[in-house]
Amino acid sequence: MRPRVIEWVNTPVLMEAILRYEQGRLPRSMRLWVEEVLEMNAKEDS
Repeated sequence: MRPRVIEWVNTPVLMEAILRYEQGRLPRSMRLWVEEVLEMNAKEDS
């Protein structure tokens, strides 16, 4: 199966997800989504 490509992201949703990511209040699946969208490396302590 081919990986899905993110084509469009709702800015207010992304901003809220980033805030919650920084606060450590996201479930694992959403943390992975934020990291993928922003092309981030996972934190070592996660």
